[in-house]
This record gives sequence, structure tokens and C-alpha cells, in this order.
Amino acid sequence: MASITASASPAMQEPSSKAASMSPARATAAPPAPVRSRPSLLVIFSACLVLVGAGGPLLLRVYFAHGGQRLFLSAMLQISGWPLLLVPICVSLFRSRSKGVANLILPPRLAGAAAVLGAFYAISCFVYALGSQALPLSTSALLLATQVAFTAVFAFLIVGLRFTPFSANAVVLLTIGPAVLGVGPGSGRHAGESSKTYWTGFCETIAAAALAGLVLPLVEVAMVRYGRRTGPAARVPPPYVTVMQMQAVMGAAGTVVCLLGMAIKSDFQALPSEAATFGLGKTNYYLVLIWDAVSWQLLNLGIMGLITCASSLLAGIMIAVLLPLSEILGVIFLHEKFDGPKGIALVLTLWGFASYLYGEKALKKVEAQKNEQQLAKKTEDLELAAP
Repeated sequence: MASITASASPAMQEPSSKAASMSPARATAAPPAPVRSRPSLLVIFSACLVLVGAGGPLLLRVYFAHGGQRLFLSAMLQISGWPLLLVPICVSLFRSRSKGVANLILPPRLAGAAAVLGAFYAISCFVYALGSQALPLSTSALLLATQVAFTAVFAFLIVGLRFTPFSANAVVLLTIGPAVLGVGPGSGRHAGESSKTYWTGFCETIAAAALAGLVLPLVEVAMVRYGRRTGPAARVPPPYVTVMQMQAVMGAAGTVVCLLGMAIKSDFQALPSEAATFGLGKTNYYLVLIWDAVSWQLLNLGIMGLITCASSLLAGIMIAVLLPLSEILGVIFLHEKFDGPKGIALVLTLWGFASYLYGEKALKKVEAQKNEQQLAKKTEDLELAAP
């Protein structure tokens, strides 16, 4: 997908087809209907899931702040909630069986690509866990916002993304914002934390952002290349059950990678002792793990929905939107310091997001005007061709 533009639904495209089939007399009397563009309900729903999943990074930081040390476990929490999707997937397939199950189940090549990308995403989650262990939530959230810049670059190279002045400005601002933190890192450092530990976590979080920025366009490419369907279903966007299946396959593959890492590091044997010494208590230890996995699953499902129904860059932008939520949650629940550099970085990041939204609105308006001009030209050609 070269740009983030909502395609017109069949109902929105109906005036065009009617104009082509009506008689010249009626074409003369009927003015061209304006073509409007609006985000689909699936895009809005997916964006809401991303926002609801903001608790995932918070609970992951809670795990580390109160004595958690298992990196592969923390990485698995970010992708292991996929079993929650099995019931809605089965229900959706059963209710839509009259449309043909072949057009609803993932094609084998797409499932294979999703498995490979899921394993790669598990590596990104592991690197992010490394950074989250060393940095406050507010700092790691600001650094993770740079993934939108990596997503834009990789989308330009892989998907053929079209840059507008507004989207380019958004990428620049979203990159400069976290860079402000690098000027004075002492403000984002835990008490007693060495400079080496801080900078190691700083670089690890940036690396996680780069890996995530690469995965998003690759998922989009896999959906376009291997997600083709046959019959009437090939002419409409894929149903939401496809989104859930993609997320389930990626989550299952990534979970296998993390389980192997946990087995190698003997994490299974260490979990009971870690739960016993957890700062919030043994029961809360397991509750934190469970709800963290659920929150991350909602976040991942929303991201997958945005990639499938819109584009990978929009998914990256929505991840950056989590920044103010993470800042607020970190200050309220973890009592993290919010100082000048973080405030400047937050303002720049929100400015970049606002620039992106304004640019997308202007781009859709221009495209709507072009569609109206094309419709008017077709109507004029019909009038000239009339006897």
C-alpha cells in the first residue's frame, strides 16, 4: 500500500457506476455526487485496541521494578496472548461458512510468512525487554516512538510508501523528540544506575524500535503478496477473521521461540522462587503476568488490524500515540520523574503525530477532489456522445 488512504466502499462507489449506466438525459440532470473518504469501522476498532493495550508496557515495567528478571519470560508476555483469539476465530469461521471457508482461512504461504515474521518479532520483543529492564517506562516509551521513523523508511524501501511534506515532518519530529533525551540522560536514569547501564538500555530500546519498524512493513508485504483470494472475495478487503488468524500464527511462532529461550536459560525452574520474592507478593506476581499478556495481545491485535485495513505506517503512528498514555501511567503508578527533557520530547512527538493527521486529512481532500473531477469528466463525455 503506497499511501494511507481509505478506499471507497461499494456503497460509496455506487454513484460512479450509476452515472456510467444512466441515460444521457439523466446524466445531464444529475450533478456528479461528491466522493467522500472516511476510515472504516475496523480501522477505528483497531486503533481503540491499540490504546486499550497501553497497559502492556506499564505492567512489563512493574514486573521489572518489583524484582522480575526473566528476559525471555518478559518477551513471551508480549506475544503469548494469542490463545485468546482461538474462540472468536472459530466462531467467525463457523458463522461465515456460507461464504466459503477457503476464502476465510489463511493461505498456506501467508501462514508460513506469518510464522517467520512471528519468530522475528519475538527477537524484537526480547530486545525491548532488555531496554525496559534498564530504563523508566516514560523514557523507554519515548525511545520506542522512534519506530515510526524506522517504519516509514522501511515502508518507503519495501512497500513504496509515498511521503507527503506532513508525513515527512512527522517522521522528523518523532525522531528528534527521543533524541532530546540523549542530550541529558541523567534525568531519565534510575537512582544509583550507572551511565553504562543507562546507555546500554538506551541503545537496546532503539534497536527494538528498528526491529519493530522492519516487521510492520514486512507484514504488509506478506498480506499483499500471499493474501490474495479467489472469486468475489478477491475484490474486497480481507475480513477481520484474517487479522485474528495472522496475529494468532505470529503469536504462536513467537511463543515457541521464547519457550525455547526459557528452557535454555532454566527460567521454568526459577519462576517459583522469583514469585516468592516478588515485591508485590506471589499472587500479584502471577496476576501481573496474566494481565500483561492480555494487554499486549490487545495491542498486537490492534496493530495487525491497522496493517491489514490501512497500512504499516498508520500502525507505527498509533504506537507513537501510546507515548502520552505511557508517560501519564508511569508518573501516576510508578512515581517516575517527569522533567524538562521528557516534556520537550513529549511535545515534539505529539506535534509530529498532529502533523501526520493533518497531512492525511489534506491528502484525502485532494484525492476526493480528483475523484469528483474524474466523475464530472465522465459525465461530460456521456453528454457529448449523446445523439
